[in-house]
Amino acid sequence: MSLKLFFAPGACSFVPHSMLELAGVEFEPSMVKLHKNEQRSAEYLAINPRGQVPVLVDDGEVVTQIVAILLHLDAKFPQAGILPASGVKRTRALQTLAWMNNTVHPTFTHVFMPEKYSDDEAIKAGVKAFATQSYRGLLGEIETLAVKASPWIMGERPGALDAYALTLLRWGGYAGIDPASLPATWALVQRFAALPAVARAIERERLQLNVYKPAAA
Repeated sequence: MSLKLFFAPGACSFVPHSMLELAGVEFEPSMVKLHKNEQRSAEYLAINPRGQVPVLVDDGEVVTQIVAILLHLDAKFPQAGILPASGVKRTRALQTLAWMNNTVHPTFTHVFMPEKYSDDEAIKAGVKAFATQSYRGLLGEIETLAVKASPWIMGERPGALDAYALTLLRWGGYAGIDPASLPATWALVQRFAALPAVARAIERERLQLNVYKPAAA
């Protein structure tokens, strides 16, 4: 068995990255430096023509898109607890994972890369401002999940939703959102980051959990 994960530091690829570490399986981590446009290189586009991370290569089979990768890993390593095994708990976890991926995540893209949606400077500024407010509200929904966590979002075991919550809260700092303003989520994220397996992924990516910088007076 050979597993290779292409990831970019601080990107959503942190979710499968941390899940592989939690699963305790051997895999080859391969860093893609987005700031150097390595995702646009001919070598990388030969693997994923969309030029996105993450990409999982499992014995030569290429899997893209974060939800597909997580479902693949969950089926391959059911003992890891990436998602609940069955029943309503699994359904609810998949429901939340899909929402994080198809609603919260792209809202942040509007904040961080408004140029994807317009080349007009005034429109870009409006897109960013509007999306920032929307993102605050979405993080508030994650805060509700974190308040109910016991001790993790899916129950007794840490899993994919906790990893995605960490990523999304961390991104909030770039949107000017203080993680301390979401105390339950911030506590959950710090608990998750302190797990030895997760700490290995954080160290490899050289992540700073809190990137929020107060506005100058």
